[in-house]
Amino acid sequence: MKKYVALLLILSLIVMSFGVVGCGQKQAKTVKIAYIGPITGPNAAIGLGMKNSAELAIKQANASGKLPYKLELLVLDDASDPAQAVNAANKAASDPDVVAAVAHFNSGCALASVHAFHKFGLPAVIIAAIHPKITQNGYPEITRVIGDINIQEKVAGKKATTEFGLKKFAVIQDQTDYGKSNAEAFMDEVKRNGGEIVSYDGIAVGQQDFSALLTTIKAKNPEMIFFGGLATEAALIKRQMADLKIPAIFMSDSGILSSTFNEIAKDAATGTLAHGYGAPIEDLPGGQAFIKAYNEAGFKEPYEAYGPFAYDAAGIVIEAIKKVGPDRAKLVNAIRDTRDYNGVLGKTSFDQNGQTTADLVTTYISENGKWVPYYKSTLKVKDKKIQ
Repeated sequence: MKKYVALLLILSLIVMSFGVVGCGQKQAKTVKIAYIGPITGPNAAIGLGMKNSAELAIKQANASGKLPYKLELLVLDDASDPAQAVNAANKAASDPDVVAAVAHFNSGCALASVHAFHKFGLPAVIIAAIHPKITQNGYPEITRVIGDINIQEKVAGKKATTEFGLKKFAVIQDQTDYGKSNAEAFMDEVKRNGGEIVSYDGIAVGQQDFSALLTTIKAKNPEMIFFGGLATEAALIKRQMADLKIPAIFMSDSGILSSTFNEIAKDAATGTLAHGYGAPIEDLPGGQAFIKAYNEAGFKEPYEAYGPFAYDAAGIVIEAIKKVGPDRAKLVNAIRDTRDYNGVLGKTSFDQNGQTTADLVTTYISENGKWVPYYKSTLKVKDKKIQ
Protein backbone atom coordinates (compact mmCIF):
# COMPACT_ATOMS: atom_id res chain seq x y z
CA MET A 1 0.00 0.00 0.00
CA LYS A 2 2.84 2.37 0.97
CA LYS A 3 4.55 1.66 -2.33
CA TYR A 4 1.31 2.47 -4.22
CA VAL A 5 0.90 5.81 -2.38
CA ALA A 6 4.52 6.73 -3.03
CA LEU A 7 4.10 5.99 -6.74
CA LEU A 8 1.02 8.22 -6.91
CA LEU A 9 2.94 11.01 -5.15
CA ILE A 10 5.82 10.79 -7.63
CA LEU A 11 3.42 10.84 -10.61
CA SER A 12 1.61 13.85 -9.13
CA LEU A 13 4.88 15.74 -8.75
CA ILE A 14 5.81 14.95 -12.34
CA VAL A 15 2.42 16.20 -13.61
CA MET A 16 2.72 19.35 -11.48
CA SER A 17 6.21 20.01 -12.76
CA PHE A 18 4.98 19.86 -16.38
CA GLY A 19 2.15 22.17 -15.43
CA VAL A 20 4.53 24.72 -13.94
CA VAL A 21 6.72 24.64 -17.07
CA GLY A 22 3.65 25.03 -19.32
CA CYS A 23 2.37 27.99 -17.33
CA GLY A 24 5.85 29.54 -17.29
CA GLN A 25 6.28 29.50 -21.03
CA LYS A 26 5.46 32.85 -22.58
CA GLN A 27 4.17 32.76 -26.13
CA ALA A 28 5.69 35.47 -28.31
CA LYS A 29 3.08 37.90 -29.66
CA THR A 30 2.37 37.44 -33.35
CA VAL A 31 2.71 40.62 -35.39
CA LYS A 32 1.55 40.55 -39.00
CA ILE A 33 2.84 42.45 -42.01
CA ALA A 34 0.53 42.25 -45.03
CA TYR A 35 1.88 41.58 -48.50
CA ILE A 36 -0.56 42.71 -51.20
CA GLY A 37 0.42 42.00 -54.80
CA PRO A 38 -0.37 39.81 -57.80
CA ILE A 39 -0.29 36.13 -56.85
CA THR A 40 -2.55 35.19 -59.74
CA GLY A 41 -3.16 36.75 -63.12
CA PRO A 42 -0.81 38.05 -65.83
CA ASN A 43 1.77 39.44 -63.37
CA ALA A 44 1.80 36.49 -60.98
CA ALA A 45 5.46 35.64 -61.70
CA ILE A 46 6.58 39.10 -60.62
CA GLY A 47 4.22 39.12 -57.67
CA LEU A 48 5.42 35.77 -56.37
CA GLY A 49 9.02 36.98 -56.55
CA MET A 50 8.02 40.03 -54.52
CA LYS A 51 6.08 37.93 -52.01
CA ASN A 52 8.96 35.51 -51.53
CA SER A 53 11.41 38.36 -51.00
CA ALA A 54 9.21 39.99 -48.34
CA GLU A 55 8.88 36.57 -46.71
CA LEU A 56 12.66 36.20 -46.72
CA ALA A 57 13.07 39.50 -44.84
CA ILE A 58 10.58 38.31 -42.21
CA LYS A 59 12.22 34.90 -41.82
CA GLN A 60 15.59 36.54 -41.32
CA ALA A 61 14.14 38.94 -38.73
CA ASN A 62 12.52 36.07 -36.80
CA ALA A 63 15.74 34.04 -36.95
CA SER A 64 17.78 36.97 -35.64
CA GLY A 65 16.01 36.84 -32.27
CA LYS A 66 16.18 40.61 -32.00
CA LEU A 67 12.42 41.14 -31.83
CA PRO A 68 10.17 40.18 -28.89
CA TYR A 69 7.51 39.30 -31.46
CA LYS A 70 6.93 36.59 -34.00
CA LEU A 71 6.54 38.26 -37.38
CA GLU A 72 4.14 36.73 -39.88
CA LEU A 73 3.44 37.62 -43.50
CA LEU A 74 -0.24 37.84 -44.40
CA VAL A 75 -0.39 37.25 -48.17
CA LEU A 76 -3.27 38.85 -50.05
CA ASP A 77 -3.71 38.61 -53.81
CA ASP A 78 -4.62 41.77 -55.74
CA ALA A 79 -4.48 39.87 -59.07
CA SER A 80 -3.41 43.18 -60.70
CA ASP A 81 -7.03 44.30 -60.33
CA PRO A 82 -7.75 47.65 -58.60
CA ALA A 83 -11.06 46.48 -57.09
CA GLN A 84 -9.41 43.38 -55.66
CA ALA A 85 -6.55 45.55 -54.40
CA VAL A 86 -8.99 47.68 -52.38
CA ASN A 87 -10.64 44.55 -50.97
CA ALA A 88 -7.22 43.24 -49.96
CA ALA A 89 -6.29 46.54 -48.28
CA ASN A 90 -9.60 46.53 -46.38
CA LYS A 91 -9.04 42.94 -45.29
CA ALA A 92 -5.53 43.72 -44.06
CA ALA A 93 -6.74 46.79 -42.19
CA SER A 94 -9.55 44.84 -40.49
CA ASP A 95 -7.05 42.41 -38.95
CA PRO A 96 -5.88 43.99 -35.66
CA ASP A 97 -2.65 41.99 -35.78
CA VAL A 98 -1.62 43.60 -39.10
CA VAL A 99 0.52 46.64 -38.30
CA ALA A 100 1.76 47.59 -41.79
CA ALA A 101 1.68 46.50 -45.42
CA VAL A 102 4.12 46.18 -48.29
CA ALA A 103 2.13 46.41 -51.45
CA HIS A 104 1.59 46.41 -55.18
CA PHE A 105 3.26 46.01 -58.51
CA ASN A 106 0.52 47.69 -60.54
CA SER A 107 -0.02 51.44 -60.39
CA GLY A 108 -3.78 51.04 -60.88
CA CYS A 109 -3.93 48.88 -57.76
CA ALA A 110 -1.89 51.33 -55.67
CA LEU A 111 -3.86 54.35 -56.89
CA ALA A 112 -7.05 52.60 -55.76
CA SER A 113 -5.87 51.20 -52.42
CA VAL A 114 -3.99 54.17 -50.93
CA HIS A 115 -7.30 55.68 -49.80
CA ALA A 116 -8.13 52.53 -47.81
CA PHE A 117 -4.69 52.51 -46.18
CA HIS A 118 -5.19 56.16 -45.21
CA LYS A 119 -8.75 55.64 -43.97
CA PHE A 120 -7.69 52.90 -41.57
CA GLY A 121 -4.34 54.43 -40.59
CA LEU A 122 -2.43 51.42 -41.87
CA PRO A 123 1.10 52.30 -43.07
CA ALA A 124 1.89 50.89 -46.52
CA VAL A 125 5.23 50.82 -48.30
CA ILE A 126 4.57 50.68 -52.05
CA ILE A 127 6.96 48.23 -53.70
CA ALA A 128 6.96 48.69 -57.47
CA ALA A 129 3.99 50.78 -58.63
CA ILE A 130 5.40 53.94 -60.18
CA HIS A 131 2.54 56.31 -61.03
CA PRO A 132 3.45 59.78 -59.70
CA LYS A 133 0.07 60.37 -58.02
CA ILE A 134 0.45 57.40 -55.66
CA THR A 135 2.45 59.54 -53.23
CA GLN A 136 0.76 62.86 -54.00
CA ASN A 137 -2.38 62.61 -51.86
CA GLY A 138 -0.72 63.92 -48.73
CA TYR A 139 -1.34 60.61 -46.93
CA PRO A 140 1.26 60.07 -44.17
CA GLU A 141 0.63 56.30 -44.32
CA ILE A 142 2.01 55.98 -47.86
CA THR A 143 5.68 55.62 -48.73
CA ARG A 144 7.37 54.14 -51.79
CA VAL A 145 10.76 52.49 -52.33
CA ILE A 146 10.83 52.87 -56.11
CA GLY A 147 11.15 56.04 -58.20
CA ASP A 148 8.19 57.38 -60.15
CA ILE A 149 7.45 57.34 -63.87
CA ASN A 150 8.81 60.80 -64.60
CA ILE A 151 12.31 59.85 -63.46
CA GLN A 152 12.37 56.70 -65.58
CA GLU A 153 10.97 58.20 -68.78
CA LYS A 154 13.18 61.26 -68.59
CA VAL A 155 16.15 58.90 -68.85
CA ALA A 156 14.46 56.77 -71.56
CA GLY A 157 13.42 59.69 -73.75
CA LYS A 158 16.77 61.41 -73.49
CA LYS A 159 18.71 58.23 -74.26
CA ALA A 160 16.57 57.46 -77.32
CA THR A 161 16.98 60.93 -78.78
CA THR A 162 20.34 62.30 -77.72
CA GLU A 163 22.40 59.09 -77.29
CA PHE A 164 20.81 56.87 -79.96
CA GLY A 165 20.08 59.77 -82.32
CA LEU A 166 16.51 58.67 -83.13
CA LYS A 167 14.00 61.18 -84.48
CA LYS A 168 10.75 59.39 -85.38
CA PHE A 169 8.72 57.57 -82.72
CA ALA A 170 5.52 55.55 -82.69
CA VAL A 171 4.00 55.24 -79.21
CA ILE A 172 1.54 52.60 -78.00
CA GLN A 173 0.06 52.33 -74.51
CA ASP A 174 -2.29 49.87 -72.81
CA GLN A 175 -4.79 52.51 -71.64
CA THR A 176 -4.11 51.84 -67.96
CA ASP A 177 -2.99 54.60 -65.60
CA TYR A 178 0.43 53.01 -65.66
CA GLY A 179 0.80 52.55 -69.40
CA LYS A 180 -0.66 55.90 -70.34
CA SER A 181 1.47 57.81 -67.82
CA ASN A 182 4.65 56.12 -69.01
CA ALA A 183 3.82 56.85 -72.65
CA GLU A 184 3.01 60.49 -71.99
CA ALA A 185 6.13 61.07 -69.90
CA PHE A 186 8.25 59.44 -72.62
CA MET A 187 6.68 61.58 -75.35
CA ASP A 188 7.25 64.76 -73.32
CA GLU A 189 10.95 64.01 -73.04
CA VAL A 190 11.25 62.99 -76.70
CA LYS A 191 9.62 66.24 -77.84
CA ARG A 192 11.80 68.21 -75.45
CA ASN A 193 14.82 66.77 -77.25
CA GLY A 194 13.58 67.39 -80.79
CA GLY A 195 11.94 64.02 -81.54
CA GLU A 196 8.73 63.58 -83.57
CA ILE A 197 5.78 61.40 -82.50
CA VAL A 198 4.43 59.93 -85.77
CA SER A 199 1.63 57.95 -84.12
CA TYR A 200 0.05 57.45 -80.69
CA ASP A 201 -2.32 54.53 -80.10
CA GLY A 202 -4.00 52.63 -77.29
CA ILE A 203 -4.50 48.88 -77.01
CA ALA A 204 -6.45 46.80 -74.51
CA VAL A 205 -4.93 44.68 -71.74
CA GLY A 206 -5.49 41.07 -72.78
CA GLN A 207 -5.50 41.89 -76.49
CA GLN A 208 -3.72 39.25 -78.56
CA ASP A 209 -3.64 40.48 -82.16
CA PHE A 210 -1.83 43.72 -82.96
CA SER A 211 -1.20 43.07 -86.67
CA ALA A 212 -3.61 45.71 -88.00
CA LEU A 213 -2.20 48.41 -85.71
CA LEU A 214 1.40 47.45 -86.45
CA THR A 215 0.74 47.41 -90.20
CA THR A 216 -0.51 51.00 -89.95
CA ILE A 217 2.48 52.00 -87.85
CA LYS A 218 4.92 50.33 -90.26
CA ALA A 219 3.74 52.60 -93.07
CA LYS A 220 4.89 55.62 -91.02
CA ASN A 221 8.49 54.34 -90.82
CA PRO A 222 9.20 55.02 -87.14
CA GLU A 223 12.74 54.47 -85.93
CA MET A 224 11.47 53.35 -82.53
CA ILE A 225 8.21 51.92 -81.23
CA PHE A 226 7.75 52.70 -77.54
CA PHE A 227 5.20 50.75 -75.50
CA GLY A 228 3.76 51.89 -72.17
CA GLY A 229 2.44 48.75 -70.48
CA LEU A 230 3.36 45.36 -69.11
CA ALA A 231 5.17 42.22 -70.20
CA THR A 232 2.52 40.06 -71.86
CA GLU A 233 1.21 42.64 -74.33
CA ALA A 234 4.73 43.96 -74.93
CA ALA A 235 5.99 40.47 -75.82
CA LEU A 236 3.13 39.86 -78.25
CA ILE A 237 3.71 43.22 -79.91
CA LYS A 238 7.42 42.46 -80.30
CA ARG A 239 6.72 39.03 -81.80
CA GLN A 240 4.28 40.49 -84.27
CA MET A 241 6.73 43.27 -85.16
CA ALA A 242 9.14 40.50 -86.15
CA ASP A 243 6.46 38.69 -88.14
CA LEU A 244 5.72 41.91 -90.05
CA LYS A 245 9.45 42.64 -90.47
CA ILE A 246 9.21 46.06 -88.84
CA PRO A 247 12.82 47.24 -88.43
CA ALA A 248 12.14 49.82 -85.69
CA ILE A 249 13.84 49.48 -82.30
CA PHE A 250 11.38 48.43 -79.56
CA MET A 251 11.57 50.07 -76.15
CA SER A 252 9.30 49.86 -73.14
CA ASP A 253 9.31 50.66 -69.43
CA SER A 254 10.17 48.83 -66.23
CA GLY A 255 6.90 46.89 -66.41
CA ILE A 256 8.35 44.43 -68.93
CA LEU A 257 11.53 43.65 -66.97
CA SER A 258 10.55 40.09 -66.16
CA SER A 259 11.20 36.59 -67.43
CA THR A 260 7.61 36.62 -68.71
CA PHE A 261 8.53 38.99 -71.53
CA ASN A 262 11.45 36.88 -72.74
CA GLU A 263 9.50 33.63 -72.45
CA ILE A 264 6.57 34.90 -74.53
CA ALA A 265 8.54 36.92 -77.08
CA LYS A 266 11.10 34.09 -77.52
CA ASP A 267 13.71 34.92 -80.20
CA ALA A 268 11.94 38.15 -81.06
CA ALA A 269 12.82 39.48 -77.59
CA THR A 270 16.44 40.04 -78.59
CA GLY A 271 17.36 43.70 -78.75
CA THR A 272 14.33 44.99 -76.83
CA LEU A 273 15.21 47.92 -74.58
CA ALA A 274 13.70 48.81 -71.22
CA HIS A 275 14.60 50.82 -68.15
CA GLY A 276 14.62 49.82 -64.52
CA TYR A 277 15.07 51.64 -61.25
CA GLY A 278 18.26 51.18 -59.32
CA ALA A 279 21.13 49.03 -60.54
CA PRO A 280 21.40 45.28 -61.26
CA ILE A 281 21.06 43.52 -57.92
CA GLU A 282 24.31 41.58 -58.40
CA ASP A 283 26.21 44.87 -58.70
CA LEU A 284 24.85 46.36 -55.48
CA PRO A 285 26.78 46.06 -52.19
CA GLY A 286 24.21 43.81 -50.54
CA GLY A 287 23.09 42.10 -53.72
CA GLN A 288 25.18 38.94 -53.50
CA ALA A 289 24.10 38.29 -49.92
CA PHE A 290 20.45 38.71 -50.95
CA ILE A 291 20.84 36.33 -53.90
CA LYS A 292 22.55 33.73 -51.70
CA ALA A 293 19.90 33.96 -48.96
CA TYR A 294 17.07 33.80 -51.50
CA ASN A 295 18.50 30.71 -53.15
CA GLU A 296 19.15 29.01 -49.81
CA ALA A 297 15.56 29.70 -48.73
CA GLY A 298 14.46 27.29 -51.46
CA PHE A 299 11.77 29.37 -53.12
CA LYS A 300 10.44 27.78 -56.30
CA GLU A 301 10.04 31.06 -58.14
CA PRO A 302 12.82 33.55 -59.04
CA TYR A 303 12.86 36.85 -57.21
CA GLU A 304 12.32 38.67 -60.50
CA ALA A 305 13.05 42.35 -61.05
CA TYR A 306 11.16 43.63 -58.01
CA GLY A 307 12.03 41.08 -55.35
CA PRO A 308 14.79 43.31 -53.95
CA PHE A 309 12.31 46.21 -53.70
CA ALA A 310 9.89 44.03 -51.71
CA TYR A 311 12.77 42.82 -49.53
CA ASP A 312 13.77 46.38 -48.66
CA ALA A 313 10.14 47.48 -48.19
CA ALA A 314 9.66 44.71 -45.62
CA GLY A 315 13.03 45.52 -44.08
CA ILE A 316 12.03 49.16 -43.58
CA VAL A 317 8.82 48.08 -41.84
CA ILE A 318 10.73 45.65 -39.61
CA GLU A 319 13.28 48.32 -38.71
CA ALA A 320 10.44 50.66 -37.73
CA ILE A 321 8.84 47.94 -35.57
CA LYS A 322 12.17 47.57 -33.77
CA LYS A 323 12.13 51.28 -32.98
CA VAL A 324 8.51 51.94 -31.93
CA GLY A 325 6.86 48.54 -31.56
CA PRO A 326 3.84 47.07 -33.35
CA ASP A 327 1.66 50.17 -33.17
CA ARG A 328 0.12 51.39 -36.44
CA ALA A 329 0.02 55.07 -35.51
CA LYS A 330 3.61 55.11 -34.34
CA LEU A 331 4.73 53.10 -37.38
CA VAL A 332 3.21 55.66 -39.75
CA ASN A 333 5.67 58.26 -38.48
CA ALA A 334 8.57 55.89 -37.96
CA ILE A 335 8.40 54.59 -41.54
CA ARG A 336 7.94 58.06 -43.04
CA ASP A 337 10.96 59.27 -41.03
CA THR A 338 13.20 56.55 -42.52
CA ARG A 339 16.61 57.97 -43.34
CA ASP A 340 19.49 56.10 -44.97
CA TYR A 341 17.98 52.64 -44.48
CA ASN A 342 20.82 50.42 -45.68
CA GLY A 343 19.17 47.74 -47.81
CA VAL A 344 19.99 45.80 -50.96
CA LEU A 345 18.90 48.78 -53.07
CA GLY A 346 21.43 50.99 -51.32
CA LYS A 347 20.40 53.68 -48.86
CA THR A 348 16.71 54.63 -48.80
CA SER A 349 15.30 57.85 -47.40
CA PHE A 350 11.81 59.25 -47.91
CA ASP A 351 11.00 62.85 -48.81
CA GLN A 352 8.08 64.89 -47.48
CA ASN A 353 5.68 62.95 -49.74
CA GLY A 354 6.95 59.52 -48.74
CA GLN A 355 8.80 59.10 -52.02
CA THR A 356 12.26 57.54 -52.07
CA THR A 357 14.95 60.08 -52.83
CA ALA A 358 16.92 57.52 -54.88
CA ASP A 359 16.81 58.31 -58.62
CA LEU A 360 19.18 55.83 -60.26
CA VAL A 361 17.80 54.33 -63.52
CA THR A 362 19.50 51.59 -65.56
CA THR A 363 18.99 50.77 -69.25
CA TYR A 364 18.53 47.05 -70.01
CA ILE A 365 18.48 45.07 -73.24
CA SER A 366 17.16 41.57 -73.90
CA GLU A 367 20.00 39.29 -74.98
CA ASN A 368 19.98 35.49 -75.17
CA GLY A 369 16.66 35.31 -73.38
CA LYS A 370 17.70 37.44 -70.40
CA TRP A 371 17.66 41.08 -69.39
CA VAL A 372 21.21 42.41 -69.42
CA PRO A 373 22.36 45.89 -68.38
CA TYR A 374 22.98 47.77 -71.61
CA TYR A 375 26.49 48.70 -70.51
CA LYS A 376 27.35 44.98 -70.18
CA SER A 377 25.70 43.80 -73.40
CA THR A 378 27.37 42.96 -76.69
CA LEU A 379 24.32 44.41 -78.45
CA LYS A 380 24.35 48.14 -79.11
CA VAL A 381 22.35 50.75 -80.98
CA LYS A 382 24.40 51.67 -84.06
CA ASP A 383 23.12 53.64 -87.04
CA LYS A 384 19.63 53.54 -85.53
CA LYS A 385 19.62 49.71 -85.43
CA ILE A 386 20.33 47.07 -82.78
CA GLN A 387 23.62 45.46 -83.81
